[in-house]
Amino acid sequence: MGADSTALVIGATGNVGPNVVRQLIGEGVTTRALLLPDDPRAGRLPAEGVEIFHGDLADPDSLLPALEGVDAVLLMWPFFTLDVETAPAVLAHIERHARRVVFVSSIGVHIGYEHADNNCHAYLEQLIEKTGLAWTFLQTTGFTANARLSYAAQIKATGVVRSPYGAAARSSIHEEDVAAVAVRALTGGDLAGRRLVITGPEVLTQVEQVRIIGELIGRELSWQDVPAEAALNAMVGAGWPPAYASGALDYFSQLTEEPELVTTTVEEVIGRPPRTFREWAAEFADDFR
Repeated sequence: MGADSTALVIGATGNVGPNVVRQLIGEGVTTRALLLPDDPRAGRLPAEGVEIFHGDLADPDSLLPALEGVDAVLLMWPFFTLDVETAPAVLAHIERHARRVVFVSSIGVHIGYEHADNNCHAYLEQLIEKTGLAWTFLQTTGFTANARLSYAAQIKATGVVRSPYGAAARSSIHEEDVAAVAVRALTGGDLAGRRLVITGPEVLTQVEQVRIIGELIGRELSWQDVPAEAALNAMVGAGWPPAYASGALDYFSQLTEEPELVTTTVEEVIGRPPRTFREWAAEFADDFR
């Protein structure tokens, strides 16, 4: 797949999508991005080099203009804001137009924590497998960028992060490294039919992540554990689907006893090790000041 090929990024303005778009452009691939008509994060995309199409996964037919002439599709499903009712129709359209799909999934599928009847990542993997598409699943741990969402407001306001399960130990992955693996899968056929477990290079507890941020911004930060029930109510109030919020908290509870695994997949695929959490935090330190 080269300059005469076309890739479509669905989920183009999240944490991973803009990095995929930039890297595809850098590879000389004709790059398209699917955005909601009123997407407030459209400014995350490069000003040049990407064709913008508007559509909504809730309306599968709205994807058709973006899919015309496409060879490969990166798919990230917005589980927080959209159920999977339209997923079969979306995949049917993708199958009719593209040859290859790369789906950003979750490590929860790999470890057996997520099941298809949850109507989440495992369900989408199952649907994709039934198509005639050449598929690759990126079963990722949490993104390092989640630290911004989880910690930044509290760090700036008080210097104290109040959240459950500070001892939960994660192998968070830099979103640019997820993107690099995705681009490799989108542009080459040798990763077809593979479930790639994508992790960062190290395991850190949430408390350790906050300590690293504090060192980089020159402030003494602290962590205060709060009851999971209070966190669940806050998450649901912020728009998390209740089952998704409950599952996330249960998983973090599990990680206090059994840390997330670390793989060498990123280095095997792209030829260099993934970035550390400290590298990510140094890059975005101003977001915590």
